[in-house]
Amino acid sequence: MGEGKNLVGVDIGSASIKVCQVKDTKKGIGLLRIGYAPLAPSVIVDGQVMDAGAVTETLAKVFHDAKIKQKECALSVSGQSVIIRKISVPMMTEAELAEQIQWEAEQHIPFDIKDVRVDYQVLRRRPEASQMDLLLVAAKKDQIEEYANLARNAKLKPIVCDIDAFTVQNLFEYSRGLPQDQTIAVINVGASLSSLNIIANGVSAFTREIANGGNVITEEIQKQLGVPHDQAEAYKCGGAADPSDPSRPGMVPHQVVQVIEAVTDSIAAEIQRSLDFFMATSGEGEIAKIYVTGGSANLVSLAQSIERRARVSVETWPPTERLSIEAKEVNPQLLQQRAAQLPVALGLSLRKEREVRA
Repeated sequence: MGEGKNLVGVDIGSASIKVCQVKDTKKGIGLLRIGYAPLAPSVIVDGQVMDAGAVTETLAKVFHDAKIKQKECALSVSGQSVIIRKISVPMMTEAELAEQIQWEAEQHIPFDIKDVRVDYQVLRRRPEASQMDLLLVAAKKDQIEEYANLARNAKLKPIVCDIDAFTVQNLFEYSRGLPQDQTIAVINVGASLSSLNIIANGVSAFTREIANGGNVITEEIQKQLGVPHDQAEAYKCGGAADPSDPSRPGMVPHQVVQVIEAVTDSIAAEIQRSLDFFMATSGEGEIAKIYVTGGSANLVSLAQSIERRARVSVETWPPTERLSIEAKEVNPQLLQQRAAQLPVALGLSLRKEREVRA
């Protein structure tokens, strides 16, 4: 829940920066601006920012090129500095919970409580058991501050910091709604991380990040074919530009298809292990459907591998499906080319200047 105008969604990923600006319209969410710029592979490695200057410079350039004047923005963090737990606590009032939450968090979080920011959401009250279920989220203060400083140094004003998996869930809820009587999984396959969020009866029941994504495919193509990073990335995305005519895709060697199939199957195997763990420990019903989004979701073999292993119907979910384009500044070619990579930035852009706790 929020009030005021929408914040600009800023997704600082390991391979690129994506930025979205939206507004509420009578028809729903309207897209005003999008921005995109790649980051060199050495700038952010394993979630660690190695070259803050390059990130800040790229971020400022993305805002400038996309003609975004608004400075208030929402950021997100992910990776090992984020802990998400579903916990049960005795029934208490909102005021008592606000007072108790630090102590409760200390029991469940493997970091020093002084080093993390803690937030929570009440998932369900169970008066018959005098218990309530909470979603507890903790993120390391230093990573939040690092990302906030990247934004501030680009002359932006960070207002909100969210978690990747939940920004994607918010966008999915806007786009499709959350089924109240089913269990579904939403998987966002990014460049270096894939986030899995299992939503049971309308609330998040299990989240896990898998340290595997599209970069692994690019690196494997590089290694096996002995080509530079940019060439490998172009092969992965379905074509290598012809040097004499960059607008014309070239031929993709058959070996690339084999590499993509092998690596996407290994990503699917990791996802399956997490699904198995959830099914063995949760007591929730069978997963009815899996939705895949993110930059690597367009690889047909990924959805096929997940479907084959999970024996559950898999759908590639386009994050822009319920957006209307509200301004001529939106470059339709860029939007079409980068749509799959926008779920986090779009999810963040749904956040408002003034947040209200549900």
